[in-house]
Amino acid sequence: MPDRSKGSQPQRPDLAGIRFVEVTPETRAGFESLFEQPGAPKYCWCMAWRHSSREHGEKKRMMMALIDAGTPIGIVAELDGRPVGWCSVAPRETYRRLSKQQDDTEAGIWSIVCFYVPRALRGGGLASALLDAAINHAFRKGARIIEAYPVDEAAPSYRFMGFRDMFVARGFHEIGTAGTRRHVMRLSR
Repeated sequence: MPDRSKGSQPQRPDLAGIRFVEVTPETRAGFESLFEQPGAPKYCWCMAWRHSSREHGEKKRMMMALIDAGTPIGIVAELDGRPVGWCSVAPRETYRRLSKQQDDTEAGIWSIVCFYVPRALRGGGLASALLDAAINHAFRKGARIIEAYPVDEAAPSYRFMGFRDMFVARGFHEIGTAGTRRHVMRLSR
């Protein structure tokens, strides 16, 4: 991977050979490998929006327990057989409360809460490809509505939740806000 601090440009991956894999007990090795790479979000193990402890090691154990229990957690992008990206997409009830206006009596809602693309691959369309795959995955698994919580590109935080324009381009519409930066957006079919 190039060192961007020395002015090199991000890699433009050839997405033609990309494959998206649901994380299950059988496929979790790719997820673990991705999160163990330098620069990956192993500090959170994508537990920020799930019920978890603050301790790093405990977060990984809690995530592995979810996977082993068969709880849907998301998808990994693979390119040439190696994991290169992540999207947390799962039934909303598998997360903690994601917005104040959330109605927990609604059924069939899946949430997209997190993306991870290694720095060297950013800007090449991988996040958009992950979003498309996450949408298809959720609807195939029975989602009635997909909800997301992206921010504007200028937002100084929560950027891992994706950018609002990326969701608008796919037909998501805003139904409210969560805090001062996150937009609550939905897509239904």
